Amino acid sequence: MNRIDRKFAELREQKQPAFIPFLTIGDPDVRTSVDIIKELEKAGAAMIELGVPYSDPLADGPVIQRSSMRALKANRISILDCIGAAREARSEGCEIPFILFTYYNPVLQTGLDRIFKLLQENGIDGLIIPDLPMEEDEEVRALAQQHGLHLIPLVAPTSKERVQRIASRASGFVYCVSSLGVTGTRTEFHSGIDEFLTIVKSSTDLPIAIGFGISTPEQFARFAGTCDGIVVGSALVRTVEETLPLLTNESTKSQGLLQIHEFVRKLMGK
Repeated sequence: MNRIDRKFAELREQKQPAFIPFLTIGDPDVRTSVDIIKELEKAGAAMIELGVPYSDPLADGPVIQRSSMRALKANRISILDCIGAAREARSEGCEIPFILFTYYNPVLQTGLDRIFKLLQENGIDGLIIPDLPMEEDEEVRALAQQHGLHLIPLVAPTSKERVQRIASRASGFVYCVSSLGVTGTRTEFHSGIDEFLTIVKSSTDLPIAIGFGISTPEQFARFAGTCDGIVVGSALVRTVEETLPLLTNESTKSQGLLQIHEFVRKLMGK
């Protein structure tokens, strides 16, 4: 059984939602990203989205765009570096599921057969490709199944009649987008969000996770009772950005990691 399936099954028994943080790998560097991954696991993350920096991000708001630009400018981080971070974290004892979040171009440039072999060999359990539409994902989906990985789809309130088709082909879990537009912290969500989540739930037996805009303990609690997973991206990436002066100095790195740990615990209401 895939690690993602095991984790959701475990949390369902405990009646707890999965906290799923998104992290831009390579911001400020790969070694520090591995340290943050380990800290997120300690703080209670159920699984982690490993974000591949990309120069033309379709779904990312300004906070994640800035982190991607920092990673690309300072370290020229590639999809192979991100897979390497997963390998390093596994070798240092990380056991929670890893989900690679990448746009399609880095996958295509690396080569489909090669990338899936590397994902399988380096302890990555799932894949999210936000710019790969359902109508064009046959080859990728087949390779994911062949290598024991989940290809996790995004479904938005605007998907309407496509919701059932997307959900019926999903693997691992269905990622529900809470708001219209790109990622980023928000004070309000789509007005029909609860009805939308009900429609998605009725279309699949898989867990559903919600993301895009969740940044406060109140927002986390608001969805904790209705969703199996809660994805937090921009709020965490912004916290990393704010602690960069600490993280980039070896004598203060532990303080920076502690601040990230405390942010996660507070967000989860711990």
